Amino acid sequence: MRTVFFGASRLGHRCCRLLIEEGLAEVVGIVTAPESFRISYTPAPVVNRLHQDFNDIGQVHGIPVLTMDGTMASCSDFLGALEPELFVAIGWYHMIPAALRSLASRGCVGIHASLLPRFRGGAPLVWAMIQGEAETGVSLFHFSGGVDDGDIIGQRAFPITDADTIRELLEKAESASLDLLREFIPKLAAGTAPRIRQREADATRFPQRSPGDGRIDWSWDPRRIRNFIRAQTRPYPGAFTVIGDRKVVIWDADVEGLPDAGDGPDA
Repeated sequence: MRTVFFGASRLGHRCCRLLIEEGLAEVVGIVTAPESFRISYTPAPVVNRLHQDFNDIGQVHGIPVLTMDGTMASCSDFLGALEPELFVAIGWYHMIPAALRSLASRGCVGIHASLLPRFRGGAPLVWAMIQGEAETGVSLFHFSGGVDDGDIIGQRAFPITDADTIRELLEKAESASLDLLREFIPKLAAGTAPRIRQREADATRFPQRSPGDGRIDWSWDPRRIRNFIRAQTRPYPGAFTVIGDRKVVIWDADVEGLPDAGDGPDA
């Protein structure tokens, strides 16, 4: 199955290597993006904190790599020449328009780090931890015209424990994503993969985040503050407060002297 991979993160890099090294797909091209790029939801350039270069994969395996410079439309000639059957987008931060998706006969699939239809949108692992969720996961799904609203192929759930930070969630998401690809990419090739429509009534949506969104509101209850801090610790820029004219980043926090969250509705 002739596959073009779209990715610009460490998760995407690991998934792309898996497809190639385990022979799950014939990767005939890679589209990636620079570490700093412009995107529609903010006028300032965005820095991808999880960025990884894909040129090493291209060099080792003899696969052409295009680093996107501008809009997705600029990739059209590159993609068309590859005669793709499937697009796989993981760790990719740009909408892939219908005109480009139509170049792949089997469409475009990708992984979103939530149990869709919950936590559609930006930074789903961060938001799940901020919201105090006990569980999240990853979803392999078909891209469509909306944001994370396409048909689901498969999902993997994992817990958010009290000891986790965002680093541990990223590691769990990576492991779960690899499992999904191993199970379902062969089924996509064989035409036997499930296709489950998302329930719109269950959908929740969250916005993209920027470093400025990391400012702590000290009026929140202690557990929410702790969740906010551990959701944005390394490798992200960190939650912060301002003391006088100084920005102080807080990388870790704990809560003591309060009952466990499960002790009752007033905990």
